[in-house]
Amino acid sequence: MDTRRSVLRLPWIALAVAFLTFSCSGGEKTSQEKGSSELFQFGSPAFVKGAPFPAKHTCDGENVSPPLNWSGIPPRTESLALICLDPDAPGGSQVLWVVYSIPPSVTELQEGVPTIGILPNGAKQGKNDFQEFGYKGPCPPPGKTHRCVFQLYALDHAPKLSPGMSKKDLIPIIEGHRLAERELMATCEKQ
Repeated sequence: MDTRRSVLRLPWIALAVAFLTFSCSGGEKTSQEKGSSELFQFGSPAFVKGAPFPAKHTCDGENVSPPLNWSGIPPRTESLALICLDPDAPGGSQVLWVVYSIPPSVTELQEGVPTIGILPNGAKQGKNDFQEFGYKGPCPPPGKTHRCVFQLYALDHAPKLSPGMSKKDLIPIIEGHRLAERELMATCEKQ
């Protein structure tokens, strides 16, 4: 075999391998993107993940929203959305709170968020399964332990949405735009 032809083919082979490597990695995240979503933290100063939920935030107490905070959102985040559920409610999963269009500069929701459509920080509140704006705490029947689950989504878009959307309305808007999501769960039972 002619050595000149072999030498001329090497750059083309290297180029083909590089192209295949790049094109096959398609939808994968870079290590920087993976690292940034791993830095995404979600918690509450009012309760520990998996521990009992304070009665203050249930129908047995003041029924006010708990304080929540987050950090390390992915760099391309344009908005955040929060959904709170009682997946163990007698009639099936019950939506307790829907908040969306949360600006990426916001890092917390303080305790007792007002039950209004548009919050002072620009976030919008949807309607829970009781057809009310804002938070409605879990209310398990006596002798039953329920979970209160908070789901926080970092999204790569910030569509112009009106207040009052339901979880059912919001989920199709979230789909395909999630950069990262975190879940915070506490247990709850009637006192």
